[in-house]
Amino acid sequence: MSNLIEHLLSDVGAGDCIEVNGTHVSVRDEVALRANGIDALVYTAVFGGDEYKPVARWLIRETALSLGIFPASIHELYAARGREALPHNFTTPAMNIRVSSYDTGRAAIRAAIKQNVGAFIFEIARSEMVYTMQVPAEFVSVLLAAAIKEGYRGALFFQGDHFQVNPKKYASDPDGELNALKALMKDAINAGYYNIDIDTSTLVDLSKTDLVEQQKLNYELCAMFSNYIRSIEPEGVTTSLGGEIGEVGHKNSDVHELRAFMKGFMPLSQGTGLSKISVNTGTSHGGIILADGSIADVSIDFVTLRELSIEARTYGMGGAVQHGASTLPDNAFGRFAEAGAIEVHLATALQTVFFAALPKSLGDEINQWLLVNAADERKAGDTDAQFFHKTRKKATGLFKEQFWNLPESDREAIRAALEERFALYFNRLGVENTKPYVAQFVPMIAVHKTPEDYGGQPLPVEDVSGLAD
Repeated sequence: MSNLIEHLLSDVGAGDCIEVNGTHVSVRDEVALRANGIDALVYTAVFGGDEYKPVARWLIRETALSLGIFPASIHELYAARGREALPHNFTTPAMNIRVSSYDTGRAAIRAAIKQNVGAFIFEIARSEMVYTMQVPAEFVSVLLAAAIKEGYRGALFFQGDHFQVNPKKYASDPDGELNALKALMKDAINAGYYNIDIDTSTLVDLSKTDLVEQQKLNYELCAMFSNYIRSIEPEGVTTSLGGEIGEVGHKNSDVHELRAFMKGFMPLSQGTGLSKISVNTGTSHGGIILADGSIADVSIDFVTLRELSIEARTYGMGGAVQHGASTLPDNAFGRFAEAGAIEVHLATALQTVFFAALPKSLGDEINQWLLVNAADERKAGDTDAQFFHKTRKKATGLFKEQFWNLPESDREAIRAALEERFALYFNRLGVENTKPYVAQFVPMIAVHKTPEDYGGQPLPVEDVSGLAD
């Protein structure tokens, strides 16, 4: 064991819990690790110095693998749906973890264990990574640590949501924008995101009369990114890839657009194609905020969602994906499974639950910060409630350490509130008891890393022959 690893394990109180021989990591005492060691180790992975942070992230990943917790691709599960090997009675929740990811992840995993859920995804969008201050390596490390803490076993799905081409940047510097997105994809896959939603729908041109021409730049760039990802994914892993045919919050999608997109995409795609297709059927990201801070009702076209899911399966995909749905009333979630939707994305409501459960003093401090630092985002006529609801996501990164250092009683109250929300989603979306489906169809591929992969120093070469993998 290198001195750096030995010092880190000693500092976080995990020296008796984790054994390291070269690059081989095993767990000596899981009970003690879950009781204390993993809390300190994940804190170092997020807030530690540049020397220790990479090592902590590596240790968390390798510890998770040793316990049977695998970053995985959901592609094969969706492909099974596409070929009718699974019923169409559940919709996988893809949950954007913006705030206090360790506590939020623990709450989700608690609910998943209790309800025997295997089909659930932790995700974060390109834009969210910036204001939540969560690079891919941190995001995966924190949620793997949450799984270790709660005693989870099996596949965990990490997803890059809306890996999106910025149309303004593309117009001024197309190569620069595309290369930036490729670099993000590479970082994400290296971290363990084996599920990526490619969003080039921002370049759909509705001014053209021909549907194929409208979708042309969309399908060309989606195929290019798909082929790039296939060239860099780990051996044995088939990354689950999603395309998108319409920008959420704009015109509702239809079957004809899907056919036009696939007609152009399929000849350009090399190897395995898409697992799913994202569509717009009536929602918008974040919802429409009323004067009292509540969310306006929206009307989702579930008939069109069903038609699009059926059509997607004719191309081998699992179905259609609904974005921007977490602001719907609770009684609407069961309709996604009824419509055969393969996946639904949930973000804003989880953030709302978190902020509602915060101690009032910290909530007031955040509001005062927003009044000063987000004032330029306030629209004429916005009430305070509307303004705070729309902008508080911008505080998630800057207040991250304060959230983490709340008293344990406050953090447990937050976890309890979030767990209740996750449990509702899992029940309404029909993913209870999907753990056996995941075990049946999803390959558990152990992709090992070294501290160097996280920006750390190489480990000294040691003879570890004879050690079990």
